[in-house]
Amino acid sequence: MNRIDKYKAESAISRVLIIAVIVLLLFITLFPFYWVIRTSFTPHNLIFAESTKMIPSTLTMKNYARVLGLIPAQEAIALGGTGQHVNFLINLRNSLVVAILTTVFQVLFCSMAGYGFARLEFPGRNNIFYLILGAMMVPGVVMMIPNFVFIRQLKLLNTYAGIVAPAFFMTPYGVFFMRQFFLGINKEIEEAAYLDGAGQYKTFFMIILPLMQTALVTLAVTTFINSWNDYMWPLIVGKKEELRTLTVALGVFRSQTPQGQPDWSGMMAGTVLAIIPAMIIYSFMGKKIVNSIGFNGFK
Repeated sequence: MNRIDKYKAESAISRVLIIAVIVLLLFITLFPFYWVIRTSFTPHNLIFAESTKMIPSTLTMKNYARVLGLIPAQEAIALGGTGQHVNFLINLRNSLVVAILTTVFQVLFCSMAGYGFARLEFPGRNNIFYLILGAMMVPGVVMMIPNFVFIRQLKLLNTYAGIVAPAFFMTPYGVFFMRQFFLGINKEIEEAAYLDGAGQYKTFFMIILPLMQTALVTLAVTTFINSWNDYMWPLIVGKKEELRTLTVALGVFRSQTPQGQPDWSGMMAGTVLAIIPAMIIYSFMGKKIVNSIGFNGFK
């Protein structure tokens, strides 16, 4: 075998190994999602009886009907459920309100703060930025009690304002993320705008932000998904049923088991319903996020 043939053989083996590793990683990542969907369509009495089957012998939509309260409680109990259900539309509304408010204002304020740290000169700029970077090292759970005490003192418990307040203005990661993108924009663009008579605010909102679509979409999607999936803070601040988000409602649904055994089929059906909005958003905006990884500025 000559050197060229040997090189081709080694390349083919390398490609096969790489593909095998990718397939394995995809399987490890996607299998839990498949199992959630499989369980949501499995009758309650077959969850453990056919736990080794990839596809259950019987499929049903009644788990979704049970969790949405579309069938009577007695029938739901007869099917193996608890008779409880999720107020899906109310909980969906609450999750959307919290996630949208958090996303819109966090993206706005993080963009303004990131631009300030990247472009504006003011005393202590670097020290303040390093302080913000240090805040990224603090676990969120450490700040939960001080935030709760502060929200209680403001009398914002059981309100939308109390739920969105900690992440409403900005986060250390968001400021850092946006600053890095602003540093990649050529200053000559702003200087040309100033020469044409544009002020600082007009330059920022009309010229710079449109150039930052990839970064803005990336921050918006990640913020929305993080807010959508948040559980602990909405649980301790919004205890009223009319303010429950989907994640909190699913947690309450899981705990409503008279005999201690969770209603797994109903729980998985509710989980599928809860992840659909986030999956839809990510499917449309995922390309923007991938593009942001390779961002290297403007020329």
